[in-house]
Amino acid sequence: MKTPEEYIDSLRKLNLKVYMFGKRIENVVDNPIIRPSLNAVAMTYSMALKPEYADIMTATSHLTGKKISRFTHIHQSVDDLIKKSKMGRLMGNRTGCCFQRCVGMDALNALSIVTYDIDARHGTAYNKRFLKYLEYIQDNDLVCDGAMTDPKGDRSLPPHKQDDPDLYLRVVEERKDGIVVRGAKAHQTGAVNSHEVIVMPTITMREEDRDYAISFAVPSDTGGITYIIGRQASDTRKLERGKMDQGNISFGGHEALMVFDDVFVPWDRVFMYREYEFSGRLVEQFSSYHRQSYACKVGVGDVLIGAVQTISEYNGTDKASHVKDKIVEMNHLNETLYCGCIACAAEGHRENSGTYSVDALLSNVHKQNVTRFPYEIARLAQDVAGGLVVTLPSEDDFHSEETGRWLKKYFAGKGTFSAENRMRIFRLIENLTLGTAAVGYLTESMHGAGSPQAQRIMISRLVNMKEKQSYAKKLCGIKDDE
Repeated sequence: MKTPEEYIDSLRKLNLKVYMFGKRIENVVDNPIIRPSLNAVAMTYSMALKPEYADIMTATSHLTGKKISRFTHIHQSVDDLIKKSKMGRLMGNRTGCCFQRCVGMDALNALSIVTYDIDARHGTAYNKRFLKYLEYIQDNDLVCDGAMTDPKGDRSLPPHKQDDPDLYLRVVEERKDGIVVRGAKAHQTGAVNSHEVIVMPTITMREEDRDYAISFAVPSDTGGITYIIGRQASDTRKLERGKMDQGNISFGGHEALMVFDDVFVPWDRVFMYREYEFSGRLVEQFSSYHRQSYACKVGVGDVLIGAVQTISEYNGTDKASHVKDKIVEMNHLNETLYCGCIACAAEGHRENSGTYSVDALLSNVHKQNVTRFPYEIARLAQDVAGGLVVTLPSEDDFHSEETGRWLKKYFAGKGTFSAENRMRIFRLIENLTLGTAAVGYLTESMHGAGSPQAQRIMISRLVNMKEKQSYAKKLCGIKDDE
């Protein structure tokens, strides 16, 4: 397994084509806006090397028997699924943001199942290709970007009816040695911190859309791929001299639009090619895994709750009954989220490929709660913290000879709690609920792994209503034939 330093060095060897603020970035690794997101990924490598976290952060490869990062592991038991949730919470604790490796992990596990199923139906060799690719990922401890979401254009139309056919990623040429693809993938979390890109279809395809029913993997610096970094609230604070205004001073996230401009993919890295009848299976399998992965929001919630408890002590309000009750409610909501991700893991099952999958119904219920509870936790955090979350002067004002003495005097906390420490906690709460980290904690909670309606559709499909009706009818004496 790689050390954090080896991981960072491996990124320096990549030749990524990255744009931000209208200009190409020559040094992606040391860019001050991107670097905090890289630090979050590096922390996954650091934690995997700590003996006290080895049981959660590492696993034994079912292919080679070697010790590997759990982020590259294929789940072999219910215990693996549970440890995945525990790992997500742990990493959320340590980074306070998205640490970016879950999407690739979930893509690998989904493909381990679906490639096997396609082969069973069509006599293809996708699973053999995939397992060879997986061994490469495990042996080199690589970060994989899972690329599923297409721009979609007019969402009322299927891919083949779009005015611009490239609004969903598609095959544009078939060659003897591979295929050429064109299109884009949006909302790519941590894309430029990844070694590999795993592409999947974004919706269930029909026969007319068979050119869009493709899955493959390419190195992240493959020719023809361009990354355009998305903007986030308060992102340019990372360019400032001080650190305190950033809130989370070491870690962060980034999103990107990933453009595929006639990218060549060799056959040995193609895992689905026009088998449109399996596109929905791959989407739903990946989505179930990824909805479980929102255990990370529980870990970030732990950080926010800790910040709120701290600021209440600094403010001298920690003994107030209504403050204590609000913090209890925050913990109640956060632990309820944890119940969901553990439950869908504990109710997991073995697929034909040997890979263990989560309970899809409970995974979708968990993610539905994630679309709501973090928003209430954030609201309560702002309620308890007070208005300085949004009206606090800058770090430069605190250090100014003209204004610093006034700020230190008038923003001092209870007793010996300093104004500077109050500022640090206020900025962390701001970052988590309004700033760059709010992208990962709030908006990503809403739309990551599918919008709320996507989960509701799956819940309606997966709940056995006939069974529930039979319970009710039996208890009140109604016979089925009546």
